[in-house]
Amino acid sequence: MPRNRTRRSLKITRIIVWTLLLLVLAPPLLTVIYSVVPPISTLMIGRYAQGLWVDRQWRSLDQISPHLVRAVITSEDARFCEHRGVDWDALHGQIQKLNAGQEARGASTITMQLAKNLFLWGDRSFIRKGLELPTALMIDQILTKRRIMELYLNVAEWGEGIFGAEAAAQAWFGKSAADLTQAEASRLATALPNPILRNPARPGRGHARLADTNQRRIANAGNIFGCVLASR
Repeated sequence: MPRNRTRRSLKITRIIVWTLLLLVLAPPLLTVIYSVVPPISTLMIGRYAQGLWVDRQWRSLDQISPHLVRAVITSEDARFCEHRGVDWDALHGQIQKLNAGQEARGASTITMQLAKNLFLWGDRSFIRKGLELPTALMIDQILTKRRIMELYLNVAEWGEGIFGAEAAAQAWFGKSAADLTQAEASRLATALPNPILRNPARPGRGHARLADTNQRRIANAGNIFGCVLASR
């Protein structure tokens, strides 16, 4: 009996070790694959598993309006071209707010959001946020900024079952993502924090105000888009 227990214990230990190795190695290996292959997000996988409808039509960055690129960077991560996956200054500011008993929001970069969409889960927790940081740093080391933006714009959620810029442009405006106007792009970008409740085609008063602010910020942003739009 003791020998059988020992064998079972060794078998369980091996399974645990191999599982941990798989969890550690899978994200970098998949990220290398995603440098050339279109991925799907964990949220899409969850919907597929439940038999729910998913609309995602992959488009290269050259097939997406630069208005949307500018609007998303301005709205979600104005230092996208400067940081290496994590905006440590913004993160430090949010930690200071937490220490002061204030509500912390923001500090999640586009790369961190991509890390969540590709490899993690959607609910907010310190565990998930802690995993986002090294995953985002790893993604930034492997992929170019253009590829990160291309992946993000193709997996971001823009409504119930609507994923990616092309599906969003077709669903909300009846046109291709390549033909989005600046106003439409700003509405889409400012819908990202709450894509289920915000309607880019018929924005509420608060949403419309955010979109207008986004357009003004783009006009005054300067060259914060160069790592993505330098060749456009």
